[in-house]
Amino acid sequence: MKITRVESFLMSCPLDPPLKLLFWGGERTILKRDALLIRVVMDNGLTGYAPGPAHERATQQIHDVIAPCLAGRDPRRCSDFGFQFDLPTRKTYRAVEIALLDALARYEGCPLSELMGGRKRNAIKLYGSAGMYMAPERYAQEAAAIAAMGFPAYKMRAGLGPDADLKTVELMRRAIGPDIGLMIDAHTWWRMGDRSYPFDTVQALSECMAAYHPVWLEEPLPPEDHAAYRQLRNRSGVKLASGEHEPDDAGFLDLIASEAVDYVQMDLFCQGGLPTARRVFESVQQKELRFAFHSWGTALEVLTAAHLGICWPETVVEWLEYPCYSKPGRAGMYPFPLSDEILNEPLEIRDGHLIVPDGPGLGIAINEKVIETYRPIPGPWSFFRLDSPTETIAVIGDHSVKWVGEAGR
Repeated sequence: MKITRVESFLMSCPLDPPLKLLFWGGERTILKRDALLIRVVMDNGLTGYAPGPAHERATQQIHDVIAPCLAGRDPRRCSDFGFQFDLPTRKTYRAVEIALLDALARYEGCPLSELMGGRKRNAIKLYGSAGMYMAPERYAQEAAAIAAMGFPAYKMRAGLGPDADLKTVELMRRAIGPDIGLMIDAHTWWRMGDRSYPFDTVQALSECMAAYHPVWLEEPLPPEDHAAYRQLRNRSGVKLASGEHEPDDAGFLDLIASEAVDYVQMDLFCQGGLPTARRVFESVQQKELRFAFHSWGTALEVLTAAHLGICWPETVVEWLEYPCYSKPGRAGMYPFPLSDEILNEPLEIRDGHLIVPDGPGLGIAINEKVIETYRPIPGPWSFFRLDSPTETIAVIGDHSVKWVGEAGR
């Protein structure tokens, strides 16, 4: 069996009109949502799929560098290829490697999870992720709606100012009751320019929020400052989460070894694929911490991450993020129809857990019609406009990169 083609398809769903969201330090604009589908084809007709980093650079890396290196090779030896790619290209290759494993699993007639380590369970716990910068009362309404959908926890993005953020947490807890988990993603707090919350404010807020028993407080400080996280963790009494912006394995291992957080997060398709995930999981287990997948794309990303997650016990890999996109009759942050349409059938979610299919490969067929339906739109998908200093920061679909720069250039 030999690899004949390695292809990538960048797709975009525009938001019309663009979504504009006010936060404490400025305004965020969301123009579109992107997704990358990787397809590998074998000389025996088998095809494997995986999601990839949703940006133009990844498509170029696959077309110009990765595909020529893989052509004619036997995918059964993909772990032995030993390509000397630079770090950004190596991360993209690790996403392609998952597509190769999907093809191999189809060839062997086994689920993808069996080639990722062997499943130890059949389901993984989900939390509903939404909550994009709105009035405290609207956060509370959305939290109740996500809980009513059967998710055991809800994650929101804070950033309304210290007083309003605390009020939001209070109203959400009141709306969902004591038994639904609440995750607070504070990533805006460290990217609001001169209005970013200082450490003392973050500590005071986290101490106040402890009364509402959040599952975790996510990225309340610049993610590279592990020492500050460790200090906050020792003082605040709230569990902390971080990891989606770690640039390399060394960053992850230091985050874990220094016990800077309680929950380590990683995006499987942007931050190093299976090799990095396994190192992270092993280190998390040794330190008796917990892992939670960052998953901020389509249902295909959720499904693929779930195949890996069930290869580890829940005491190590506890949570999988499920992005809640809105559509008629369903609560969520905004529409992203590609997320559901990329799979030929819906994910099976039961009692807040994703039931991982046990058919060959991913276990659910890919709907390739989305490639033609959602043509790529160049440029970043989102912008942060800061009030002070006056600045516009672009965001791409790579969760190991904090931002691109001024206006994306």
